[in-house]
Amino acid sequence: MGSKCKGPRKTAMTVIFFAVVVIISAGGCKVSYSFSGASISPDVKTLSVQYFQNRASLVQPGLSQMLTDALIDKCRSQTRLSIVNGFGDVDFEGEITDYSIKPLTVGADSRAAMNRFTITIRVKFTNSIESKYSFEKSFSRYEDYDSRLNLSDVENEYSKKIIEFLVEDIFNAAFVNW
Repeated sequence: MGSKCKGPRKTAMTVIFFAVVVIISAGGCKVSYSFSGASISPDVKTLSVQYFQNRASLVQPGLSQMLTDALIDKCRSQTRLSIVNGFGDVDFEGEITDYSIKPLTVGADSRAAMNRFTITIRVKFTNSIESKYSFEKSFSRYEDYDSRLNLSDVENEYSKKIIEFLVEDIFNAAFVNW
C-alpha cells in the first residue's frame, strides 16, 4: 500500500524539479515576462500617459481625468515601468471621441425600452523601443440600461465600469503580445 503513494509523490517531485531547472535556466536569457500577462521588453524602462482630451459632442466633466488616472493606475500596478512626465519609452495619448446615449430597443408603446450608453476613445500608443508594437486605434465599450431610468441615475456607475473595461482593452493591446 505504501508504494502506491510514493509513485505519484515521486512524479510530482520530478515535475517540480524540472520546472525549477527550466526557470533557473531561463534566468540567464534575455526574456520578457510578467505574471500580470504583460509582455514588455526589458529594454523598456519608462512609461508616460498624456492627458486624454474630451472631444465628444456630449462632454462629461471629469471623464478625461478619470480615464487618464485609470490608465496610469493600471500601468503602475501591472508593470515594473517608471511613470514619467513628458515622453517615456512607451507613451499613451489620445482623446475621448464619443460619449452617447442611444435607444436600443423599442417597447410595445413605441418608446425605447433600453438605452445604450457608449464611450469611445481614440488611442495612440508609441513604443519607441519596439516600434512594431506601436498602434493608433479606437476602443469602444457600452452599457445598456432600462430607459425608465434617467442617465443621471446610472451615469457615474456605468462611466466607471466602462472606463475600467476600456483601460483593460488599451493595456492588453499595448502589452499583452501573445
